[in-house]
Amino acid sequence: MDRRSFLKTAIGSGAALNALSSDVSVFSLPAVSGSQSTGRNKELGHIIDTHIHLVRGNPDLKPIGDYGSRMTDVSDELKSEYLKHEMQQAGIGMSFGMGHRNGSKGDPLGIASTLRIAAHVPELRVIGIIDPSRTGHEHLLAIERQIERERNKIVAFKAYLGYLHFGPEAPGYTPYYKLAAKYKLPVIFHTGDVWSLKGKVKYAHPLRVDEVAVDHPSVNFVLAHFGNPWLLDAAEVIWKNDNVWADLSGLYVGDEKAVEGIAKSGALPEAIPGVVLSDLKKAITSLNRYDRILYASDWPFLPMTIYRKFVETLIPSAHYEKVFRANAEGLFKLKA
Repeated sequence: MDRRSFLKTAIGSGAALNALSSDVSVFSLPAVSGSQSTGRNKELGHIIDTHIHLVRGNPDLKPIGDYGSRMTDVSDELKSEYLKHEMQQAGIGMSFGMGHRNGSKGDPLGIASTLRIAAHVPELRVIGIIDPSRTGHEHLLAIERQIERERNKIVAFKAYLGYLHFGPEAPGYTPYYKLAAKYKLPVIFHTGDVWSLKGKVKYAHPLRVDEVAVDHPSVNFVLAHFGNPWLLDAAEVIWKNDNVWADLSGLYVGDEKAVEGIAKSGALPEAIPGVVLSDLKKAITSLNRYDRILYASDWPFLPMTIYRKFVETLIPSAHYEKVFRANAEGLFKLKA
């Protein structure tokens, strides 16, 4: 299947699963266990997953397949239980959950729903969503108040480049960069392809981040999804700028049938819709800066156990400690 057909099918297949049982066992993987999936790297300890979703963060982005829709259409209680289950299975010690766009006056970063889940999952931190079309004085003051209230939970801002038709250099982002510098919060950009037929990819090209990295040297930026499919361009931006990182989220998604097949066989497919594995490995190798790469899954588009295994195939084992944990601890100023 070509990637455009896959995109149309995936976006259209997120049927509501209103009849799901509240029993977390309905989500259990058929064959992959924590010991099986993480046994290669027991010495690594707990991993930090810097990019997951517990709410529909973007109204233009529909759930991808049944697996993705399950985690957006169920109760906070079930999400909390399933998140803890998935993290334990995959050896994840901390996760960062995205907020949602169009937050209310009292919740300008759109993090209230993710914070409700974090109340039951102490290992969960939150990422606030910023919008360059919302730059009013009262809105920005409300964001500062929210940061002050939730400073121990908020770890970063997220900008939906491409979904919102603004590049990172748009003037509306400037006040957010000032807040990011003030509060030492990295800014995570969606970069590369967009999982929406309404998105405009020209705004999400990773080369555009070079401009703001130069103009805002006191802010740290993260290229989510490594700028896929512009992987080598993203690598150049990271290599050139000391304040730019990449995360490896969302490079592999799959439907329920694909998940079951991988879990049973333990083998990853040679081809994945939307990413050329040889190009991805080439970009990582050519960058050769494993201190600038962050582990991230984009869960729940794929089970955490399987996504961890996927990333392990991309990174030399000598650099696991950096990619899976240490880089995030440093960048996001996490306590040891």
